[in-house]
Amino acid sequence: MSVLEMKVPSPGESITEVEIATWLVEDGDYVEKDQPIAEVDSDKATLELPAEESGIITLKAEEGDAVEVGAVVCLIDMSAAKPEGDAAPAKTEAPKEEKKVEATAPKTDTYATGTASPAAKKVLAEKGIDASTVKGTGKDGRITKDDAVKAVPSMGTQPANGTRGTERKKMSMLRRKVAQRLVAVKNETAMLTTFNEVNMQPIFDLRSQFKEDFKAKHGVGLGFMSFFTLAVVRALKLYPDVNSMIDGDFQIKHDFQDISIAVSGPKGLMVPVIRNAENLSFRGVESEVKRLALRARDGQITVDEMTGGTFTITNGGVFGSMLSTPIINPPQSGILGMHNIVNRPMAVNGEVKIQPIMYVALSYDHRIVDGRESVGFLVAVKEALENPVELLMDNNPTKALEM
Repeated sequence: MSVLEMKVPSPGESITEVEIATWLVEDGDYVEKDQPIAEVDSDKATLELPAEESGIITLKAEEGDAVEVGAVVCLIDMSAAKPEGDAAPAKTEAPKEEKKVEATAPKTDTYATGTASPAAKKVLAEKGIDASTVKGTGKDGRITKDDAVKAVPSMGTQPANGTRGTERKKMSMLRRKVAQRLVAVKNETAMLTTFNEVNMQPIFDLRSQFKEDFKAKHGVGLGFMSFFTLAVVRALKLYPDVNSMIDGDFQIKHDFQDISIAVSGPKGLMVPVIRNAENLSFRGVESEVKRLALRARDGQITVDEMTGGTFTITNGGVFGSMLSTPIINPPQSGILGMHNIVNRPMAVNGEVKIQPIMYVALSYDHRIVDGRESVGFLVAVKEALENPVELLMDNNPTKALEM
């Protein structure tokens, strides 16, 4: 019998363990080479684990297990023949023992009913839960440690009708890492947020004029992300402190603009990176945004595609957000928050007009970015968005959108 030990590959540098999120096959199934057999979570992404050879698989880890990189997670018997009709081999079940039916008396409460074990008492005390509110599943109704762990505090007097169910679900490794990073940002940076408003009418006019030809020529839509990305690139060149980061006692400045774009994926928020955005045209940005968003949506995004980035753009407006204080994506020093576009009255050349307005927010690390730079940066973004023909298209929109 030739058996292959499948080990956890390294998803990237500095990652030492992963979590088995989902097995896509069952123990004893026949798998084909390169067939996805599991989804594994690292602290940066969810990745598929393909079978290295064909054969009968034996699972060596459970869903939710944290396993070290290089550990064996399954065995593949390569000498096993493929079942006919691609069906998995029938699993032989041991004959079930005949159970004797005995007369039983109805259960009655005993001195142990509702009594918590010492370990359970400690857990309940830490949670502030009265043992009388917990139903014990141990012998004679005793409250076990597992009962105490699963118990949740009372949410008030229960109504006569209606359900009040709760669910206890372990967070994925990716979600736990995100949570740790968010807390670290709040605790380890001097984060502040500055706000401004943008009149989006000039961009609306350009899109109305050119979007059909742009899509026919390039195969992608002319959205807002290209305008915002190129406006950010321009502002980062004007205010390089926003495009820098802290490393111990040193400030690291970048002469390139790698823009992280926050997108919503099936496993949560993903932040893929548009590399060297300073070298991209409107078509280049829109094509890259579409490519990365599709890969994130399909769960194909890699750790490398989300590593790095010198500045982040996040768009809460797609979910209806009017205003927010986006949180910095470490070790970066700044993040721009886009929001929804709403028609509002605005003074234009001394007259009140209804205009499509977006509120924008810049969160920045005050340890490295001063108020002058942060406000100046956001004003530079506003200027470029309100005057895109001059500041982003070199006064030639036709040429800029053909590239």
